[in-house]
Amino acid sequence: MFRIKAVQMPSTIEAIVVAAVIIFIMSFSIIFLETVPHIPIIFAILFLIVYGFIKKVSYSDMEEGITEGAKVGITATLLFFFIGILISAWMIGGTIPTLVYFGFNLVTPKFFLAIVFVVASIIGISVGSSLTTVGTVGVAFIGIASTLDISLAMTAGAIVSGAFFGDKMSPLSDTTNMASSVLKVDLFDHIRNMGWTTIPAFIISLILFAVLSPNITEADFDAMYTFQDGLFDTGLVSWYAGIIPIAVLIICSIRKMPAILSLALGALAAIIISFFNEVRSLGEIIGILYGGYVSETGIEEVDALLTRGGMESMFFTIGIVLLALSLGGLLFTLGIVPQLLSAIESKLQKVRSVILASALTAIGINVLIGEQYLSVLLTGESYAPQYKKVGLHNINLARVSEDAGTVVNPLVPWSVCGVFITTVLGVSTLAYLPFAFFCLLSPILTVFYGFTGKTLTYLTEEEKQAASQGKNEDVLV
Repeated sequence: MFRIKAVQMPSTIEAIVVAAVIIFIMSFSIIFLETVPHIPIIFAILFLIVYGFIKKVSYSDMEEGITEGAKVGITATLLFFFIGILISAWMIGGTIPTLVYFGFNLVTPKFFLAIVFVVASIIGISVGSSLTTVGTVGVAFIGIASTLDISLAMTAGAIVSGAFFGDKMSPLSDTTNMASSVLKVDLFDHIRNMGWTTIPAFIISLILFAVLSPNITEADFDAMYTFQDGLFDTGLVSWYAGIIPIAVLIICSIRKMPAILSLALGALAAIIISFFNEVRSLGEIIGILYGGYVSETGIEEVDALLTRGGMESMFFTIGIVLLALSLGGLLFTLGIVPQLLSAIESKLQKVRSVILASALTAIGINVLIGEQYLSVLLTGESYAPQYKKVGLHNINLARVSEDAGTVVNPLVPWSVCGVFITTVLGVSTLAYLPFAFFCLLSPILTVFYGFTGKTLTYLTEEEKQAASQGKNEDVLV
C-alpha cells in the first residue's frame, strides 16, 4: 500500500493538466505509435521529474517517492517469476499440451467462445488467480483457436472475461480478500454482494459469446484433428499430466497457502511427471525453467504453441510493474493523485454521486498508474468516509472497487494485467478489449445500481451512531 507523503499539493487545475499530459504520452505512444509501454512510462517519469524541479521539489524527495512506489511491486515481481516457471514446468510435464489435446474434445460447431468463457471461469474460481488462468488454460484455448482459424481477439476476450469472473468470485483471490480486508467486510458477505453485478454480467457475457461463436466446418475439424495428432505424438499428453499438477494447485489454494508456494508446488508436480516423458538432467530442467520450453516437433503450429514459459519470459511484464509503480510513487510525492482525489471528494453529497465518483476513481487509477491492487486500495481508503457520510455500508464500496478496479485493469494496454495477457496470449490489449464483455459490463452495472439505488446496503441507525462516534469497526477511517 502506498504510504507516501506528498511534498506539496498543486492546484486542482494543475493536477488535472499534469495527469492529462501523462495520459496523452501513454495513449499516443501505445495506440498511435504502437510502441511498447516501457518507453512512454519512462517519458512520463522524466516529465514529472522536470515538473518537480519547476515546483522546487528536491530530487531526493522525488527519488524517495519512486523507490517507495517500486517497493510495492516486489511481491508481484516474485509472483510473475513463479508464473513463468509454472508455465515452462507445465509444458515439459505435459499439463498444458494435455489441456489443449482434451480441450479439442470440448469444441462444438457453434459454441466455442461460450465454452472458453465457462471453462476459464471455473478454473479462475478454483485457483483464485486471473493471471494463472490466462497463463495456463488461456494458452491452451488460444492454441485451439489458432488451429481452427477462430478470431484470436474474440477468444482472448472470452478467456479474459472468464478469468476475471473467477478471480472476482473466488475466496482464494488476492484482490477479493484485499477489498474485504481493507474495508473490514466479511469475505463471503462481500462475494455474495458482488453477485448482484457479477451474475448478470456473467449471463449477458455468456449469451454474447454464444451468439458470436462461429460455425466450425468439417474442414476446420480436419485441421483440428491433425493438430491433435501432432500434440499426441509429442509424448507429452497423458491423463495424469492434465490432472495431478492442477489438483496440486487447487489443493494448495483451498488450504490458503501463499500464492508463490502454491505455484512452486504446482510446478514441482509437473517437473516430477516430466521424468516419465523424457529423462533430463537437472541442469537441463533448470535451463528450461529459466529460458522456457522450446518445442522441436517440426510441426510449425504445435511448436508455436508449446514454445513458451520460463522466468525470462516475464522480464517484459516485470519491467512494466516496476516502472508503473515508480510512476505512481512519483505522482503521490508531487501531490497529483492526492489533489485529484481530494477535489473529487469535496463535491460528493448524494449516493449516486459517491458511487459514480468512486467507480471513476478506480478506473482512473488503473489508467493513470496501471495497477489493480492500488486501484482497490486507494479507492477504499479515499471513499470510505464519503460512503459513511451518505449512509452507505462499506460492503457497497468493496463491490465498486472490484467492479471498476479489479476487472478494468486488463483493459488498459500499459497496465500490469494488460501487458501480461498480451505477452502470454500474443493478442494486443486493444484487440481483445471490445470482446472482454464481462470486464466492460461490470463497471456499467455497478454505476447503474448506484443510480437506481437497487441492491445497495445502508447503515443501520445503530451503525450510523457508532460510526459518528468513531467506534464502528466496520468503517475504515
